[in-house]
Amino acid sequence: MSRTIQVTFDAHDPETLSRFWAAALGYVNPPPPGREVAPGQDPFEVWHEFLREVGVPESQWNTRSAADDPDGDGPRLFFQQVPEGRTAAKNRVHLDLRAAPGLQSDERMAALEAECERLVGLGATRVERHEPAPPMAGGHIVMTDPEGNEFCLD
Repeated sequence: MSRTIQVTFDAHDPETLSRFWAAALGYVNPPPPGREVAPGQDPFEVWHEFLREVGVPESQWNTRSAADDPDGDGPRLFFQQVPEGRTAAKNRVHLDLRAAPGLQSDERMAALEAECERLVGLGATRVERHEPAPPMAGGHIVMTDPEGNEFCLD
């Protein structure tokens, strides 16, 4: 029997990181229990209203957040606030965003560059580009999210 997974990020600012990854992946930030998010409405406004109504102190509103695949295919992403910052050590696990499936060579790298530019606009940082080296490597771009978590455009 296969299992579903949730990918959990330790974060300084769960809401910001959740917004970034939802936009990067085409995910959604889910509404609170029993609530709906109207088209064009900020889901975090709905959360803040909900948390206020149930008596959660405002200092606790940004302690956790999530992003879900609206199609239900990808893993749920969960963001939990931790007091310590990210360490300088290399990530042992990172996400690869498949931004150029089926593309090769210059066409592939152009697609990766376009996605890189979009993600930088959302708050990511470009780290380095790795050129294609056929037959083993198609080329990729290393990036970090707004809190410095490494990921690759592949």
